[in-house]
Amino acid sequence: MKKVLVDLTETFALGKKIAEALPENGVVAFYGELGAGKTTIIKSIASTLAKIDPSEVTSPTFSYMHIYPNDVYHFDLYRIRDVKEFVFMGFGEYLRKGICLIEWAERIAEILPEDALKIHIRHVDQNTREISYES
Repeated sequence: MKKVLVDLTETFALGKKIAEALPENGVVAFYGELGAGKTTIIKSIASTLAKIDPSEVTSPTFSYMHIYPNDVYHFDLYRIRDVKEFVFMGFGEYLRKGICLIEWAERIAEILPEDALKIHIRHVDQNTREISYES
């Protein structure tokens, strides 16, 4: 597992590197407490892949999913109870359809692909996050 301490600028740079290294139809699972910075790194990854301004990437907390250009799917599963609800809502069909960026991925752990990139984010202080990742 790789682990780095980053500030906001470094978080965006790391997100761009991750975006450039993702395989076609990859899944990225994000873990971390509320406010840890999951959406921040997703802004960088999604905007790089979708070729849009980072300000256009927002967390789909109430709609569960945002679709961006180039088959980039951003899920926020904070309000989903379990994998059954995720599948019932028809979201399971998006796994492997494009690039899936999934906040609160622990809610659907049992259906995540084995090769999903797992990114754990921990709030260190106001300006620093610890990001560890494994594939």
